[in-house]
Amino acid sequence: MAAGFTAQREALPNNKMKAFIIFLSGLLACTGMGCYQQQPVPAGVIKNNVLPFYNTADFTPHWSGDKDFNTDTIHRIAAFSFTNQDGYPITSDSVKGKIYVADFFFTACAGICPKLASNMKMVQDNFITDKDVVLLSHSVTPEQDDVPTLKRYAATHGISSGKWHLLTGNKEAIYTLARKSYFADEDLGMQRNTDDFLHTENMLLIDRQGRIRGLYKGTSAVEMQNLVADIRKLKGEQ
Repeated sequence: MAAGFTAQREALPNNKMKAFIIFLSGLLACTGMGCYQQQPVPAGVIKNNVLPFYNTADFTPHWSGDKDFNTDTIHRIAAFSFTNQDGYPITSDSVKGKIYVADFFFTACAGICPKLASNMKMVQDNFITDKDVVLLSHSVTPEQDDVPTLKRYAATHGISSGKWHLLTGNKEAIYTLARKSYFADEDLGMQRNTDDFLHTENMLLIDRQGRIRGLYKGTSAVEMQNLVADIRKLKGEQ
């Protein structure tokens, strides 16, 4: 399973430490789908209490005040169209102007997915009445995870319709969006295709303009607290 470390809460003291964190990797537990080697994800930083932007698969942070920052070339999530657990279409227009969290799962997963679901529910419950915040969980086995299957999964995990969307659809479209827009398990130059199974414990924070603003280890309770705090930071942005 591809996974990684996420945004460090303080600036790193020196380049050596940063390099160490960037290339630190290991192995995660195997599921019934097989074993997947963890790919390193670099640690970002928070500067002046402002979240960075991420434009590339190596997750190098950039800020709007940096001299090399160009608003015309900033990375944005591509247009998409999938179906949620209630059988309704969820598209890029559905989340336009909203802050959202994206992750990837499959209902038959007995490894990290239950923990991801539990932690995502914590995020859901923190913003349950906030119409500006939504959650998108993309199935990486859409051929098995049809609408009725997702509906049962939603009931089992306390998922609120309209707030947290479990998405299914064309597998190639999901995998292309995951790897080319969200940079899911396609970091450090390791290119993959639809035949390579996609599974990652990372969650991504997307702002109102469809830009990546945070990366979090979805199995970590501490990281979920960071995610909640960062969503509140984004809500305060103009």
